[in-house]
This record gives sequence, C-alpha cells and structure tokens, in this order.
Amino acid sequence: MNIGSEEKVFAQELIDFIYESPTPFHCAAECSRLLIESGFERLELSGKWSLKEGGRYFVDKNSSAIIAFCINSTDIEKEGFRIIASHSDSPAIKLKPQPEMSEQGSYYRLNTEIYGGPILNTWLDRPLGMAGRVTLISDSPFRPGEALVNFKRPLAVIPNLAIHMNRDVNKGVELNRQTEMAALLSVLEGQLPKEHSIKSLIADELSAQPEDILDYELSLYEYEKGCITGLDGEFISSSRLDNLSMVHAGIRALLDSRGGKGISVKVVFDNEEVGSSTKQGADSPMLRNVLERIAISLSKDREDFIRAIYSSFLISSDLAHALHPNRPEKSDPTNKPIINKGPVIKASANQKYTSDSHSVGVYEQICRAAGIEFQRFANRSDEPGGSTIGPISATQLDIPSVDVGSPVLAMHSLRELGGVKDHHMIYKSFVKFFEIE
Repeated sequence: MNIGSEEKVFAQELIDFIYESPTPFHCAAECSRLLIESGFERLELSGKWSLKEGGRYFVDKNSSAIIAFCINSTDIEKEGFRIIASHSDSPAIKLKPQPEMSEQGSYYRLNTEIYGGPILNTWLDRPLGMAGRVTLISDSPFRPGEALVNFKRPLAVIPNLAIHMNRDVNKGVELNRQTEMAALLSVLEGQLPKEHSIKSLIADELSAQPEDILDYELSLYEYEKGCITGLDGEFISSSRLDNLSMVHAGIRALLDSRGGKGISVKVVFDNEEVGSSTKQGADSPMLRNVLERIAISLSKDREDFIRAIYSSFLISSDLAHALHPNRPEKSDPTNKPIINKGPVIKASANQKYTSDSHSVGVYEQICRAAGIEFQRFANRSDEPGGSTIGPISATQLDIPSVDVGSPVLAMHSLRELGGVKDHHMIYKSFVKFFEIE
C-alpha cells in the first residue's frame, strides 16, 4: 500500500498526542496547549464574555472537557454552528481511594477499579505508568488548587497467573475485577513504608508536601508509546485510539481550516465510556449553554439562538469496527469497513447512531468535496453493538447529526490498531466540513 509522507507525519503527530494524553485531564491540557499556540483565547465559564467576528476562543470544563470555536460570521441565524464532537476518555484502570495494599508483608499492591469496558487481559504483564489530576490545599475551600501529575516511567504491572497454575487459561478465563486486577508496585520487607504511599509519591513528583494533597484521580496507562507498523507502515498501533484519534483530527481540523460560514465548533466531552451522565459529558447542558452564551455575546436574542440551532449540523466522531481478518463472520454481510479505505458512516435502525438519510447525504457530499473515500457500517442484526455521543448529544441539542469514525481493530484493547491513511482522510473531511460554503 502506498502511504504518503504527509500521512505518516500526521499519524506520528497522533501517536505523540496520545502519549502526552494518558488521562482525560492530560488530553484537555494538550488540546489547550495546541489552541493557545495557535492564537486561541481562553475564556472562563464564570467570566463575562466579549466575543467578536474573526475571534477564536475556547473553554474547559472539569479540566477534562474542551469546547473550542471560531467565529467566522455573526449571521448565525442563517449559518448556524458546525460542530464536531468526540470524547477525551478511554476504558481505563483507576486507583481507588487509599489504594495501598500489602500482601502478606511481601508485595506492595494497588487497589484498582475498572473504568468503562476495557479488554482486561490486554492489561496484564505490561509495564504501566500512572497519571492523573491532584487537588491541593488552597486559601479558599471552594477554589482548591489543581495540578496534573504523570509518572513518566514504568511503575506497576498486573501479573498474569502462570499456565502451570491455570491450565485452562487458553480456553478462556474470566478475570475477577477485584482480586486479579490489582497492580503490583514493589516488593516489601514488612509493613508498607509511609514514604512510599501514593500521596508521598505524588508529593515528590510535584515537589509538594503530602499534607497539601487533598485528593487525587489517578489512572494506570500503558507506558510503551504507540508506533507505526505494517509491511508498508500502514497501521497505527497505540493505546487510546478510541477516542483520542478523533480528538486529534478534530482539533487539528479546527486549527487548520480557513474561512467557512457561521461558527466552527470542536467539542471534546468526557465520560462517554461510562454513559456521559456527568457535568462534562454529552448528556449535560454544557455544549448547549456555551452555544447560547456565544449567541448572547454576539448580541443575539433567544429567538436568534434557536434559529441558529436549527441551522446547525453536528458530526459525532467516534471509532468504528473494521472487518476482522481472523473473525470475518462477526461483521455485517454488506457493511464491513476495511482499514485505510476511508471514514466510516455508522447507521442503526434502533438509533444507536444518529445518522439518517439526510445527515448521511450531507457527510457523503463533504467527503466527495474533500476527494476522499468513505465506507458504511452497521452491526450484525443478531449482535447488538455499542452507542456513542451522537444519540446522547441529541437529547440536549436536536441538531441534524451523523455518526462517523475511522475503522479500527481490537477496540477497547490496551493496544488498538488503526490506519495511517484513515486518520489523514477523516481529518481532511473535518477540514472540508468547516470550510465548505
């Protein structure tokens, strides 16, 4: 397969972006960095906004969700909002409060909790890093301090049980989430040393005092960085392709697009993997509130805002299942995407996706204008699939919407596999979406 140098460079940018984004908090911080470097102005949700035509702005929520937008025109009643949505979270293994555990005075283990629906056995026997958000003591109880921490070194491992002690392992063994997913951190000689508590480790990393740490939200992550692989360098092998690849493609499209009508919006929700019912999730008024505030700041009234909503379009971007080379029977007989054959339009009669013939027609024409291929996906009728942020967003904003994504293998594995060409193609469709007249 002929893979261009521009496509490989863009894929490597994605791999770098993912490695700097081990948690949703780090993803939001990395998005903020890219936006600020490109001249976007940070707004405060609690501040008063003064927006102008030609301005480029962004806000963050919970330090894990981002809404960035460009005001191409103030005629929003007719031109509306063009929105690309994705999410910052991925299935993960998180530390519980007070996670330190001693196993018979010999091993230092961490008590963990499963976030979302990961393929658990893919987490075993891999060097794991640790990262997250730390809340710090401050002068105001309602405004505690905050810091991000990332132990950029292999700290932990979740060890498998030897086949000699588990002869049926290759026949399929269910892992117990409480007893078998605890992470091994160190060897002990007696009691847990106080200086090696999680708070002490965080304090050392942040050059702070343990007593200044009020709380933390830490996750384990695969320490090994992703890579480009395949005979011709056609695949991207990495953690968290779902859904950071769509975050990266959407943010880059917003930064690189020029012109266009109305207001270009890139929203990165959090907590899709656990249902989106949080203040920073797609099932919250976060996006609608920000869009309404944009309208108000542009001196629009309520009628103008509602007219703008009904002149808008939303692309819900999450990944799609590619045809599996070893299990082709798991795909629908006529809708089976192939890696590196272009973005996938997802449809479901039961409304697991928001795509309908109207919104599909819009996106197909965008792809044609961008000069790229596109594919279709539907689940087998006897095997219900998952859903995504499109239908959830529709409960808050009744905007025409299409669900699309790049095809991947091993979704929700610690190591997913996508296509170099696909990532560049879906980015090109996003740019065209923002720019097309």
